[in-house]
Amino acid sequence: MATLIKGGLLITAERSFPADILVEGGKISQIGQNLQSANADQVDATGKLILPGGVDPHVHLDLPMFGTVSSDDHYTGTKAAAYGGTTTVIDFVSFDFPSLGESVEKWQAKAEKAAVDYSAHMNLTRFDDKIAAEIPSLRDTGITTLKVFTAYNNRLRIDDGNIFKTLRIARNNGILVMLHAENGDVIEMLTTEALAAGHTTPEWHAKTRPAWGAVESALRAFALAAMAETSLYLVHMNTAGEVDMLKYAREHGVKVMGETCPQYLFFSEDDLRRPDGAKWVCSPPVRTSVDNAQLWKGAMDGTIQTIATDHCPFFYDGTKPILYEGKPVAIPGKELGTQDFTRIPNGVPGVEDRLPVIWTTGVGSGKLTPSQFVALTSTNPAKIFGLYPRKGALLPGSDADIVIFDPRKKVTYGIVHCHQRTDYNLYEGWDLTGYPEKVFLRGQLIVDGDMWLGKRGGGEFLKRNQGGIL
Repeated sequence: MATLIKGGLLITAERSFPADILVEGGKISQIGQNLQSANADQVDATGKLILPGGVDPHVHLDLPMFGTVSSDDHYTGTKAAAYGGTTTVIDFVSFDFPSLGESVEKWQAKAEKAAVDYSAHMNLTRFDDKIAAEIPSLRDTGITTLKVFTAYNNRLRIDDGNIFKTLRIARNNGILVMLHAENGDVIEMLTTEALAAGHTTPEWHAKTRPAWGAVESALRAFALAAMAETSLYLVHMNTAGEVDMLKYAREHGVKVMGETCPQYLFFSEDDLRRPDGAKWVCSPPVRTSVDNAQLWKGAMDGTIQTIATDHCPFFYDGTKPILYEGKPVAIPGKELGTQDFTRIPNGVPGVEDRLPVIWTTGVGSGKLTPSQFVALTSTNPAKIFGLYPRKGALLPGSDADIVIFDPRKKVTYGIVHCHQRTDYNLYEGWDLTGYPEKVFLRGQLIVDGDMWLGKRGGGEFLKRNQGGIL
């Protein structure tokens, strides 16, 4: 069945303009003024904004950690994403099996319950000649990105020489490398010293992962990318110094890009010192108000290309069940680290919060234009990760992933509004203006106000092409 959306103001990464959208066969077929279609269901969007569905390029669903698992799986997390106006997510494949290919197959079996469209990055946490030879075959699976780490010694980290080798393999095979930048050696030393001194509270999670470690690791990785003559994408930027390093590298012709997340724009070590500070424990940690301001500046001036979420929720108190879709659910969570900050599962919810929170605090405050908002949360990630113009665009031929957004709707936000499967929200009590009203996935209405019309398994796995450099 066709759908005709009438009377809205379309917001793209380039401009805003009034137009109607005709959707046929899951695609946008026409955009224009005064469109007519006798066979289409009409949707009145007068006074509303029409946005492309959000693309969140950084989520962790059903992720094992510290003897538990992140509380959103590929269904619950993608349902929450849809309510927040996000229609595409990119998860991560853990390298838990002997080969990259087998790891991808196991991940796909878990992910097929997704309610919105989805893809994945491959974590490269081991490296040898056999693995190196297998990397190019990832393209055949539709995965065109690898993630490497300079932290998590003896677990996830590979050394600089192997990161350099990975960058050169990626260059020759149309693959983008993503980097988690922290100094694993410093973290190991400071953590041991902190525990020996009896420091066990959440603020020590940040104190043992100093910002300078992220800054030097980021610049070191940019240098490796320059020497390998290839591109690099820096995930979850959390420090002012990383913005400086990214700007420096880009000004010197290095093909690097960066991402930040809402938690790094709003929260600080002061939140970790609260009685419920474990709620804000994520890696890398939240920093200071100075870092918040510089990250905002990076997003505003184009130094930073995307705002993702690093969505990886855990219960604050997993001993107490919550109701999810009418059934009690309790999953061990951050209470596991009550006596030891190193046992607090690292991660925060955010996939549902991203668009309404960033709209209010970014567009509503004048920091971002509506077009910048769309670029940072939808179009840029689609371009970088090989999904554009199928995703991230309001163009004829694009998937009809469409958000009808009410810019005047006022919401006192918090857990009562949220569909993330956890027991808290970082933005509890925040007054938001602007909220998704209807969300379409490939032309199908999956969210209509408070009503869920989507379904488990309604998402499609997206085989991605080689992305672009912004």
